[in-house]
Amino acid sequence: MIVSWDWLGDYVDSTASHSEMADRFALSGLNFECFNDSMIDLEVTSNRPDCLGHIGVAREVGVLYDLPIAIPAAEIAAKGPKIDTLTSVTIEAPELCPRYTARLIRGVKIGPSPAWLADRLRTLGIAVINNVVDVTNYVMFECGQPLHAFDFAKLAGGKIIVRAAKPGEKFQAINHQEYELAADTCVIADAKRPVAVAGVMGGVDSEVTDATVDVLIESAAFAPLSVRTTARRHHLHSPSSYRFERSVDLAGLDWASRRACELILQTAGGTLAEGVIDVGPAVTPKEREVVKLRWAQLPRVLGIEVPTATVQKILTALGCEETHICDHCIKVLPPSWRADLTREIDLIEEVARIYGYDQIPEDSNVKMAASTRTRLDRVLDRVHATLVAAGFDEAMTLSAVDETLVDAIQPWSDEAPLRASTAVLRRADCLRQTLVPSLLTARRHNEKLSNPTIELFEIANVYLPIAGEIPQQKRLLAITSGGGFLELKGILEALIARVAPSQELQVGEVDYPLLDDARQCRLRLGEHTLGYMGELSKAGRERFELRGGSTVAEIDVEMLIAAAELAPTAVPLSQYPPVSRDVNIVVNESIRWSEVERLVRTAGGDLIESVQFQETYRDPQRLGAGKKSMLFSLQLRSATATLTNEEADAVRERIVEILSQQVGGELRA
Repeated sequence: MIVSWDWLGDYVDSTASHSEMADRFALSGLNFECFNDSMIDLEVTSNRPDCLGHIGVAREVGVLYDLPIAIPAAEIAAKGPKIDTLTSVTIEAPELCPRYTARLIRGVKIGPSPAWLADRLRTLGIAVINNVVDVTNYVMFECGQPLHAFDFAKLAGGKIIVRAAKPGEKFQAINHQEYELAADTCVIADAKRPVAVAGVMGGVDSEVTDATVDVLIESAAFAPLSVRTTARRHHLHSPSSYRFERSVDLAGLDWASRRACELILQTAGGTLAEGVIDVGPAVTPKEREVVKLRWAQLPRVLGIEVPTATVQKILTALGCEETHICDHCIKVLPPSWRADLTREIDLIEEVARIYGYDQIPEDSNVKMAASTRTRLDRVLDRVHATLVAAGFDEAMTLSAVDETLVDAIQPWSDEAPLRASTAVLRRADCLRQTLVPSLLTARRHNEKLSNPTIELFEIANVYLPIAGEIPQQKRLLAITSGGGFLELKGILEALIARVAPSQELQVGEVDYPLLDDARQCRLRLGEHTLGYMGELSKAGRERFELRGGSTVAEIDVEMLIAAAELAPTAVPLSQYPPVSRDVNIVVNESIRWSEVERLVRTAGGDLIESVQFQETYRDPQRLGAGKKSMLFSLQLRSATATLTNEEADAVRERIVEILSQQVGGELRA
C-alpha cells in the first residue's frame, strides 16, 4: 500500500519526520518496503484491510502519536428527483453480494481531473483517466472501499441486477478482452447482459467515456472467496479485487458512496438524485460481538503491567466502544473497520504494539503454561511411535491427484471427486478421496530410484463430496509395505494394542479389484468399520507400474481416536509357567481364520494367553474336496496355579468340541 505523505496530512497533523514515522510504523506491525519525501510503501498484512486506505493509516498515526483525526464529512446536496423513480437494484445472489448501494448523478461533464487529484493518483502509480473514474479510484485509496461508475445511459432497462453468471455467459471487460464466465461468478448485470464482474473489473459496454452524461455510482460488498476465485481464474487482479478479497467495511459503504458523489459534483458537476438505493442488511453495533479483556492477562502474556487508564485510552483511540469496566476486566465493542479484533488476545496484541514493544524489558518474566495436548495429539504420537519402530517412514503427498487415479480404489465414497479450478501439479486437479493411490505413486518413484526399503505411511485428510453441502474432511492413516498380508496385519494388531489395548482387531469380507481376491479384508473394531487392507493384485501392480509386490492398509483415524485408551493401566503378570498345545483342525474352505480364532478364545477363556496361526494346508485327496486344515498354537497360563497336562488337554478338547459344533471342524489325525 503506497501512502502519500501529503495526502496523509489531510487527516492527521503530525510533526514527526518521515523517517521517525516509518520506524514507528514498523514497530507497531506495519512494515515498509521503502519511503521517500513523497510517499511510503507499507506492507499491509491480510488481517488489516483497514490500512489499505489513507484514512486507515491516518487512524494508526493518530493512535501512535495521540493525535486527532479529521475525516471528511462527505456532505452532499441532492437536488434531483428521487432515485427510486429512476433506477432499481436487485440482489439475486445474496451469498455473493451481501450489500449493494447505488447513487445517481445526471448531467455530469466528463473532462480531465484537477491537478491536486491527478497528482495524488500519480504518486501512487495510478493512471489518470477522467474526472469521474479518477474520483472512484481516489476514494478507494482514501478509505479502502472500491467503487465503480457506470454510464447510466448504457444500462439496459436502467436497472442493476446482482446475480450469478449463467453457464457459458460471455463478458467483454474494459481491457477489451472477452471472458467466458463460470456459473459461480458474481456479475453486475442490467436487464440484458453482464456489465461488470463484481469486485474485479467493469465492462466495456458500460464504461464512462467522454460522451457520458449520467453516472451510477456503485458501492458494494462482495464475497471475498468469490472475488478471489474469479480474479485467479481469469488472471484479472486489480487494486479493487485485492481489497474485496480481504473484506471491506460494510458500515463504510455509504460514506464512500457519499464521498465519491461529493467529489464528482465538485469536479464534473451534475445533479444528484435524492436518496440512495441500499439493498442488503444494514450493520448495527449490536451485530458486532463484545470482546472482554481481563486485566490479569496483560502481565501474564506481556510480562509487564500496563496502567488501566492507558489500556482504556489505547482501546478507545483504536475506535473501540467501551461497554463495561470493573476491577476484573474491560469489555469493548470493536469498530466496524477492525474485523480482526474478535478475541481477548487480539486486544492484548493491540495494547502491546501501541504501548510499545520497546517498553517490554528483554529480561521480563513471562510465566509459561504448558498447553494441554489434545486427544488427537496423544493418539497420533502413539501411531507415529509404533510405525516408526516397525521400520516405516512418514510420507507427505499432495491433496490433489490425477483424474486417472480417482477410481483406482474408492472405499470411502462413490461420488465424483471435487475439482480444483487450478491444478496443483500437471493434471492433478481432483481432491483425493483416499490416500492409497498417492502412497503407491510415491512407492513407484522410490522403486525407480532403486531404494531397497520402501515402507511408508501417511496421515492426512481426504475430501468426500456431499451433495449441496461442504465436503466431509476425513482424516485417514494409509500404509504401503513391501511385506506380505500377514506381516502388515501383525503391525496393525500391534498398533491397536498400543492405542486401544482392550480392543481386538477383527476382519471381514471386502472386494476391491485393486487388491488380491484371496488377500484382502475389511478391518473392524467391535461393530464399527475401521478400514481395510490387502495385497495388491497383479492388475493393481501393473496399474501403478510397480516392479515388486505391496500390501496396503487404510484406517479411519477418527475411529481410532474414539476407541483409544489413553490412561496407563497395569496388569499383574502370572508367576506360573505357560503350557503350549498345537491344534490342527480340518474345516470347510469357506471358514475364515478370524472366526476360528474367535471361537478358540471364547472356549479357552482366561487361560488363553495367545493364539498363534501357523499355516493352512490343502489336499483334496487327504482332506476331501472343499476342505482345508488350519494349524495353530495355543499358549495357556493360569494366574493362580501351575497348569497340569490334564488341565491343558481339557482346554484343548473343549476348543475342539466348540469348533466341531460351530464350524463343523474335525481334529486332523
